[in-house]
Amino acid sequence: MNNQSILKPQDRPKIATWIPLSFQHIFAMFGATILVPILTGLSPATALFTAGTGTLLFICCTGAKVPAFLGSSFSFIAPLIAVTASYGLSYALGGALVAGLFYCFIALIIRFTGTGWLDKVLPPVVIGSVIVVIGLYLAPVAMDMAMNDANGYNLVYLSIAAVTLGVTIVANIFLKGFFSTIPILIGLISGYVFTLIMGLFFPAYNIINFQIVKEANWFGLPTFHVPGFRLVPILIFVIVSLATICEHLGDMVVTSKIVGQDFYKNPGLHRTLAGDGIATAWAALWGGPPNTTYSENVGVMAITRVYSVWVIGGAAVIAVFLSFFTKFGAIIQTIPTPVLGGVSILLFGIIASSGLRTIVESGVDYKDKRNLVISSIIMVIGIGGGRLAFNITQDLSFELAGIALATIVGIFLNLIIPKHKKAE
Repeated sequence: MNNQSILKPQDRPKIATWIPLSFQHIFAMFGATILVPILTGLSPATALFTAGTGTLLFICCTGAKVPAFLGSSFSFIAPLIAVTASYGLSYALGGALVAGLFYCFIALIIRFTGTGWLDKVLPPVVIGSVIVVIGLYLAPVAMDMAMNDANGYNLVYLSIAAVTLGVTIVANIFLKGFFSTIPILIGLISGYVFTLIMGLFFPAYNIINFQIVKEANWFGLPTFHVPGFRLVPILIFVIVSLATICEHLGDMVVTSKIVGQDFYKNPGLHRTLAGDGIATAWAALWGGPPNTTYSENVGVMAITRVYSVWVIGGAAVIAVFLSFFTKFGAIIQTIPTPVLGGVSILLFGIIASSGLRTIVESGVDYKDKRNLVISSIIMVIGIGGGRLAFNITQDLSFELAGIALATIVGIFLNLIIPKHKKAE
């Protein structure tokens, strides 16, 4: 995959291209960012506000060197729901705030000990396999959106997703100039228009409901909450943050590989992790869900080869504006699920392909049984839905699953399996 950039991280695009490039990232992150608060009882508008402002804080912490958009974290859904039910929303937010500060504590350790130990803990066989898992772990989500409605398989949904994906592929491969940089936006708009037109002639395609747009006010303030602090909720969120820190390591590796710069060294993993933690603590302070770097937006960069931090910052500013512009947010929510599914098939696949590229370019030798075992187990645990769970109290439990569990197991295997064992 050619990663020669059209816009490098420090490049500022002209305003005529800047705005649509930033909007493309808004479309990529919007659904996931508002889904987490919907599932956890928080305000979607507040999530947009804290995602946008949190991304700007991350950009500041990293010296405007890392193009990463931060949105609502799915990893914290379970503790948010559990702690809110047992202690109340304010204590869930307090736990999330402390978890963000815990990120900063780990970043401080990395600052003084360096990242040399990370190279030993996370060699290419582990990193590449984890990147593959990050992409393929999301594959069922993309296919579910592309094929299934509330009642199961839906051929209409599949046709909409296929048209969206097809247009996105054509735009990515064949269009030139500016239009070659916004294939995701072109695909989304094309899928949306296709659904609207087909809905005029075939009732089965009439799945876009504008009622939510009619009922929404033009402008409104996000809903803010004040966090509270108790020991048990704090411990729960700190434990869960161990898993999300591992996810951050993988995300930074993915972003580094796609952009072609080593963000572990410049600006440094300690700064990216601290930026992630500060954004999470900031979000909790205002009543938003914890933040995390978004693979969806990394996928957009991989496809477009536009890595400008200015573009990401523009998307962050737009997100903050949209948190007050409720009518537009309602319009975004009318995007059909299969349209998002069609685009996601390409986005998530690009992430997995980046992992394969890491393995190939690093010269990982799969004739070495050690590499074969480590990679195989990481992929099966991560993609297969491996889960480690145990109760902390009668009502609360800790869970480590999917990408995070696969990463930890991969690190453990890499440390304990001798390196001199090779295939004959």
